[in-house]
Amino acid sequence: MSERIYFNEMRDKFGANRPGYGALGDWIERAPPELIASRKLEAEHFFRRIGITFNVYGDVQGSERIIPFDIIPRVLTSVEWARMERGLEQRVKALNAFIGDAYGAREIVAAGKVPEDLILQNPAFQPEMVNFRPPGGIYVHIAGIDIVRVDDEHFYVLEDNARTPSGVSYMLENREASMRLLPDLFDQYRVLPVDDYPEALLATLRSVAPATATREPTVVLLTPGAYNSAYYEHSFLADKMGVELVEGSDLFVRSGIVYMRTTEGPRRVDVIYRRIDDEFLDPITFNPTSVLGVPGLMNAYKAGNVTLANAVGTGVADDKAIYSYMPEIVKFYLGEEPILQNVPTWRCREPDALRYVLDNIAQLVIKEVSGSGGYGMLVGPHATKEELEKFSNKLKNNPSAFIAQPTLALSTVPCFVESGIAPRHVDLRPYVLSGADRVRCVPGGLTRVAMKEGSLVVNSSQGGGTKDTWVVEV
Repeated sequence: MSERIYFNEMRDKFGANRPGYGALGDWIERAPPELIASRKLEAEHFFRRIGITFNVYGDVQGSERIIPFDIIPRVLTSVEWARMERGLEQRVKALNAFIGDAYGAREIVAAGKVPEDLILQNPAFQPEMVNFRPPGGIYVHIAGIDIVRVDDEHFYVLEDNARTPSGVSYMLENREASMRLLPDLFDQYRVLPVDDYPEALLATLRSVAPATATREPTVVLLTPGAYNSAYYEHSFLADKMGVELVEGSDLFVRSGIVYMRTTEGPRRVDVIYRRIDDEFLDPITFNPTSVLGVPGLMNAYKAGNVTLANAVGTGVADDKAIYSYMPEIVKFYLGEEPILQNVPTWRCREPDALRYVLDNIAQLVIKEVSGSGGYGMLVGPHATKEELEKFSNKLKNNPSAFIAQPTLALSTVPCFVESGIAPRHVDLRPYVLSGADRVRCVPGGLTRVAMKEGSLVVNSSQGGGTKDTWVVEV
């Protein structure tokens, strides 16, 4: 069996640097390994000092550790980014339109484009949102769209994160680390900035304040608390935006209005950037045992007195079965051909697709429809005979719970590992902000790296790492 060829983002087939990689390629060739190793160590000290940690469940070294950071940046040209940015804006507009329709007239169902049961039986579907339209008709204020690359021309969407996408703090801290540790290299490029993301996020949140807000809107960030795996990011973003970081006990609802407890008395809250799942937001409406949320919050929300970002029920759009319909969703709502393509996907709920998947399971990636974080999936080419048999039985017993995709030849970029400079597989999570005034995309986003040789799983929760992403003018 011949070795699979992966797209090398830095070098072409003749070994020459691709556009944008000239100065970086030269630096890699000139820099002694000891220098790169010392910079990597400095980066680890930097992240440890400021307290960037992440939970890796099942890690025998402990559940919380510093997320691996690769010192060598990934480069995208401004031309590549411009094409991707257009596709991201288009996709997020379609996602918002679909969610509004899913909780409204369901015209896409009537048109026969999406089966209604995929909406109504979706675990993330929230009946409380039916016929409710949030300010501006925007449901997904903050989206994280996972992108993979397979060749010089094609970027594919691997996943839509429409609930509470995480990782943006790593994007910002990665940039600070690379500017500190690689100043000479950084100065050789015109790198588009990412440090204005908190300002853009705050502007987006203020733009969707409810009509009842008659002054400068008060924005807060609602966190589950210090024991949450992404708490660092919550506190980081609240600090950068200059807004209060609150827990459920810091807020209360009176006469349909949300207030924050302060030393100067109650203060009305207009917009809540919530990092709490739907289930725990309001113990009156959802899980009655939740101590993380705010009793009565949904009543205030549906009365139009507070905006929640992202909206309740957005998970209906980042379900992997719905993902498979995104090309049709884009065409239906926008009347346009998708700029960013989906990865080919087999819906195991369909008998013909199930037969194909079962016959070819050793070559496919199988994912749970409602799964996330790299959990509950099978990478066929890397699976044992026992794992393949186990997943085959799962598919036969509950085919609707799974989709399948080809094992993509994910692109590689150079990384500094124990053996020196070596290729590792990556994806990209750009962040898209949708406000009442405009859609904003951060140039680049978070590059996630499969740190283990040959691995295609980049999720931080599965031991993956990150690196800075430079969008450069060429």
